[in-house]
Formats: sequence, structure tokens, C-alpha cells
Amino acid sequence: MANEAPWLTTEKQGLAGLLLQSHHRAFARPLIAAAQPGRSKRLLCQTLFACGFPVLAHSTGKDPKLSYSNASALQLWETCWDELIGMPSRLTAPDSERAERSSALGQAKLLDAVRNYHGIRISRKGRRFMINKARIWTIWDAEERVCGQAACFSDWWWL
Repeated sequence: MANEAPWLTTEKQGLAGLLLQSHHRAFARPLIAAAQPGRSKRLLCQTLFACGFPVLAHSTGKDPKLSYSNASALQLWETCWDELIGMPSRLTAPDSERAERSSALGQAKLLDAVRNYHGIRISRKGRRFMINKARIWTIWDAEERVCGQAACFSDWWWL
């Protein structure tokens, strides 16, 4: 459809499915209750986008770009889909926090997943906030290749 929401494209439905499967693989539990076998990709994608906590994902590469954000993350980062998706994910953290963020992502890559991560982030409008008890995990494709990393958290506050 020409007017399809960008998070409901076939590509993003596929990414959302991999993100959910990879979360289950990493933490042995579903990210969202709707992530059950047999559910339509579109329904899962809509549910993930509307869930009440931030979920973000980025691609692989030297300077990974954001590839997914749900509505809660867009609201927290005070931006819209078109501004956030494709942006280097390092820009979600202030300059002073990027080395620590990079280290945490490296640890998550090495272990496939980490829990209880905390760090300072910055919205697109320059407001800083602390995320706490975040989960970071590797996203795997159907051929068992790493195709990105994702993160979620429900504990955060403005600084």
C-alpha cells in the first residue's frame, strides 16, 4: 500500500519478527505476549510498535544505523520515524557517554545478550535521560547470521 505506515512495510515486518525471535532466543522468554507461534507478522509488528516500553534496533557495521523504533522509543527520543530510522545509533547517546555505550554493545555482541544495562541517552531535542535495567541482544536472521542488535527497557527517568 502506498500509504502504509513505515513500521508495517514487508521489510519491517520481517525485521520485527527476527527481533522478537532473537529476544526469545537470548532471554528464553517473549518480548511481548503476542509473540506466539502462528500470529500474523502484521499483527506482531503492530503490537510491538504499540507496546508500552521503548524498543530500538540497529544494523551491523562500523557505524550502525537505527533500523527499528517503536512508538514508545520515538516518543522518548522526541522524534519521528523518518528522522530516527537511518540515523547512526551512536547519536542516541551524548558524546560523553558514547565510549561506555560502545563498550556495552561490544559486550552484548560477545555474549549475544546482556541484562541490567544502564546509561545516559539524549533525545533529538537535547534532553538527557537515564535508562536502567535495559536488555540488549543480537538479532539473528533465518540463516543464523548476525543482522543487528536490539535493546528494550521500561525503567528510565529524565535527568
